[in-house]
Amino acid sequence: MNKSDKTETKNNTPATATIPATKVAPQSKRYDEAMKKAAVENWIKSGKPGTQIAAEIGVSYPSLKEWKARYSGNAIPERDTLEAENRALRRELARVSEQRDILKKTLHIFTEAPSNATKPSKP
Repeated sequence: MNKSDKTETKNNTPATATIPATKVAPQSKRYDEAMKKAAVENWIKSGKPGTQIAAEIGVSYPSLKEWKARYSGNAIPERDTLEAENRALRRELARVSEQRDILKKTLHIFTEAPSNATKPSKP
């Protein structure tokens, strides 16, 4: 037996054969608090969807939502955003109030006794 025979294993493969590397999870990015707060403020003040903001800054949407839950106390929506929301809520209130009034009138019509109904006979 010569020296080269010692480097082979039983199934005739060289002992120096490489073993496939296991997959290593990619390192997660770390962002400082100032960047997180700025991202949340940008999201709140811009009025854009969170998924769009997340894509613009290169983070996942769940991470951005988590940051918003953590830092939203520091970000105040702009005044025009509040006014627009207020107008939308007033329109919605008017629509729902009108629906309620219609339902009340309909209920009154169906529960009212018909005018041509005969009176019950007395014994």
